[in-house]
Amino acid sequence: MSLSVLMDSSSPTILLHPSIEPRDETGSVLFDPSKLQKQSSLPSEFIWPCGDLVHTQEELNEPLIDLGGFIKGDQEATAHAVDLVKTACSKHGFFQVTNHGVDSNLIQAAYQEIDAVFKLPLNKKLGFQRKPGGFSGYSAAHADRFSAKLPWKETFSFGYQGLNSDPSVVHYFSSALGEDFEHTGWIYQKYCEKMRELSLVIFELLAISLGIDRLHYRKFFEDGNSIMRCNYYPPCNNSGLTLGTGPHSDPTSLTILHQDQVGGLEVFINNKWYAVRPRQDAFVINIGDTFMALCNGRYKSCLHRAVVNKERERRSLVYFVCPKEDKIVRPPQDLMCRSGGPRVYPDFTWSDLLDFTQNHYRADVATLQSFFPWLLSSNPTSNF
Repeated sequence: MSLSVLMDSSSPTILLHPSIEPRDETGSVLFDPSKLQKQSSLPSEFIWPCGDLVHTQEELNEPLIDLGGFIKGDQEATAHAVDLVKTACSKHGFFQVTNHGVDSNLIQAAYQEIDAVFKLPLNKKLGFQRKPGGFSGYSAAHADRFSAKLPWKETFSFGYQGLNSDPSVVHYFSSALGEDFEHTGWIYQKYCEKMRELSLVIFELLAISLGIDRLHYRKFFEDGNSIMRCNYYPPCNNSGLTLGTGPHSDPTSLTILHQDQVGGLEVFINNKWYAVRPRQDAFVINIGDTFMALCNGRYKSCLHRAVVNKERERRSLVYFVCPKEDKIVRPPQDLMCRSGGPRVYPDFTWSDLLDFTQNHYRADVATLQSFFPWLLSSNPTSNF
């Protein structure tokens, strides 16, 4: 299967007017797996093109990087970690990290708390549904945005501002879900704080591997506004016809993922899908489109997807690292001087790319290539 097939089968157009029951008052599909699974066949809105559904049985041999020595300043461990990162990010942009400093009890608590959210009645969850154009709130199969190739999943997302001493995550849970979920908010406040700390460590490692000031990316992202997303993939009787998440590259900068032991994450490399083995003690790290621009294309933002299981539910916790929305995304000067090559991508801001992917385009393998012409047409004075 070629990459061109994947690109042809992925539509950037936001579609409206779904046609199956049950629907809400706006006409959007109501994703209720307990009811949908009782139907004799899978509704067409959840069926994906054959090119996206090619099955894999091979595992990705991505590096497993022990961060312990790097965090402690051990030179030999740092050199080894740098080599592994450089190789992985140059080839596909995926690796896993252990000894990351995040307590396993906090990870388990995050899963337990989010289970309570997803098990709420559908009408309750729709009460804190994501607003059009926004990213915070509950989403059922993204049916509020699309009516074809719907993902077989539920998501709950919210923002996190690292430099803000105000417990914004706690406030969001209390205001959106009610005071009964204040404790859940505190768990995710702590979880996001640990994700931010981990992301800054990884940015130092990435900077060293690129041969630039080790603090460059750390400083760039210290005041960032990141996104936390919890995913729930119910079992699906027709799992071979649908996907939990379609083929896409993350438009954000860096993704820190913890997946439960069911598995389902797959990466597209050399015209082939590979499964990413779930590890209870590790986080999966992948490069996003925005960081690919920040390193002038030296590191790859890799195409990936999530498959669903016929018998078991799957859950994952995803922290998307983003810069502050008004910051100019451009590679550091010392990187450009070292490489001596031309600029691959023009300047842009994260707010523009976020607007593009939330309101105008469904993220896929060609998000950046489609974004720049849109940006130029929207803002002819852009620095191209």
